[in-house]
This record gives sequence, C-alpha cells and structure tokens, in this order.
Amino acid sequence: MRALVTGAAGFVGSHLTDALLARGDIVRGVDCFTPYYEATEKEGNVSSARSHPNFEFVNADLRTSAIAPLLDGVDAVFHQAAQAGVRLSWAGGFADYVGHNVVATQRLLEAVVAARPSARVVYASSSSVYGNQARYPTEEADLPKPYSPYGVTKLAAEHLCGLYAENWNVSTVSLRYFTVFGPRQRPDMSIHRLCEAAIHGTSFPRYGDGSQVREFTYVDDIVRGNLLAAERDVAPGSYCNLAGGGEVTLSQLIDLVGDLAGNPVRVDQQPRQAGDAFRNGGSIKRARELLDWAPEVSLRDGLRAQLEWHRSRA
Repeated sequence: MRALVTGAAGFVGSHLTDALLARGDIVRGVDCFTPYYEATEKEGNVSSARSHPNFEFVNADLRTSAIAPLLDGVDAVFHQAAQAGVRLSWAGGFADYVGHNVVATQRLLEAVVAARPSARVVYASSSSVYGNQARYPTEEADLPKPYSPYGVTKLAAEHLCGLYAENWNVSTVSLRYFTVFGPRQRPDMSIHRLCEAAIHGTSFPRYGDGSQVREFTYVDDIVRGNLLAAERDVAPGSYCNLAGGGEVTLSQLIDLVGDLAGNPVRVDQQPRQAGDAFRNGGSIKRARELLDWAPEVSLRDGLRAQLEWHRSRA
C-alpha cells in the first residue's frame, strides 16, 4: 500500500505511520506542527520514521498548501490531522478549529476527487460528535449532539466525508475514536497528566467532582482499526465507533494510575470546564460488522505501557 498520513507527527498519526512502515508499506507523512504543544514532542514522535527508506515527510498546511501533489500514487489517505482539544475551541480559538478541522478536510476531499478518486479516505473522527446522550453505550444511529465547538467541527468534517461519498463516490470511512491513550499521548490529555503526576509526585488538576465517565481506547487498537478501515470492502460514507470496551469514572482512573505507579496521585480540585461532556461510551457492534474489529488491550495493560513510556522519558 502507498499511504498518505496527515498529522503524521501527532500522537495517533505517528503510531499509524510506524505500523504502516513496519509491514512494508510506503508512507508519505504530512504535518504543519501547529503550536498546540511543543514541536519537539512531535519531532520525537516522527524521528524513527524519518530514518526509514519507505518514508517521505512533507511539512505542509492543508488549509493553504497544494494537496494534489501529496496524493500522487496514493492508495489510502489516513486523515489524522486536526486541531485537537475541547477547552481552547471556544470563541478565542474557534477560527483555528474551523480551519484545521473543516476547511482542511474539505480541501483534502476536493483534491481526492480531482487527483486520486480511487483512494480510500479514512477520517479520524471523535466521540465528541455525540456529546451527552440519553442512552449508553452510544450507537452510531443516535443523534449527534456535540457539547463543544471542537465537537461541532469534527462532526462537520465527518459530514463532509459523507457528502463527498454520496456526490462523488469518494470511498470514505469515518472512525469515531473514544479517548485514545498510550505512549506519545498529547501532553494536555488527562492520562498523560496523571502519569506525570504519579511519577513526579506533583498534583493533578481534577475538573469537576470526579464522577465523569469516559471510555478509553488504547492507541494500538485505534491503529488496527485504521488499517482495517483502509482495506475492508465497505460502502462509501461508512462510519463507526472505535471504543475500548470499558467505562471508568475520573476518580477511578486517578486511583488506578496511582495504584499502577505505586504512588497515589494528589488531586488539585478545579471547577468543571465548559464543553466537557459528563459521559461517553460507545457501542462497537458496527465496527465488528464492518471491520471485524474489537479492542484487544485493556485499560490496565494500556496504562502500564503508558507509565513505562513516561518513566523512560523521565
């Protein structure tokens, strides 16, 4: 396979790039190193791939750069690039989220239609498209109700994938990730901050009372879902949840990380933040049917692996 990975220096994108290269695929990685977190972190993510003979890295911004040349010879596009995070997506940062998540996706799809219409496009969507729901686990047929501007932009990009599939027969598959964790996780994410607090004895800011419920999915399972989505015979415009298989409250997660690290985490109580949904949890019935996918890594085992990564960095 010849693959284009957007956001190749990011958390999931770099893991996906490494997995493609490990199985012998040819990969073109694209990233523009947005300042959401330190560029040195992203450079570290992609450092191994840069030395691989089957890897080409292009520093490009999908909002403005020519995209057609990036698609030359490509069989599959893994669209991982996005402006991530809920809290910065309100008024002050919303334009960046629209640009990176909506405009960039529309430009990419237009380029696929014009330059590489046979390519499969796998889009990294988010459980944030759901917001707070009336029932759990959430199924794909449930009405999306984003609870943050970030979620609105991810849903808009997912809808773009659907309409390009319907109008131009672009072979798109949208994967709704449920809180991905593992080595290289972004510094702003809760498990990253929890692991750092447990290892270094610092405090962890807990927003809200700790009763929020999340479903976490290990990064290797997410990568496997992407590879299956690129290769399975699925209808254009398909979409499905990739969820880790077990829900946990934030308080339980704090205790579990402390237990695994052998060092209880000190909590710094903070007010609840706007845009943070109270609960998420997804049904994977459709992922089983379309992709023959199910999570393989438990929360406990994944946390052990992430803690080891943090210790190796320390």
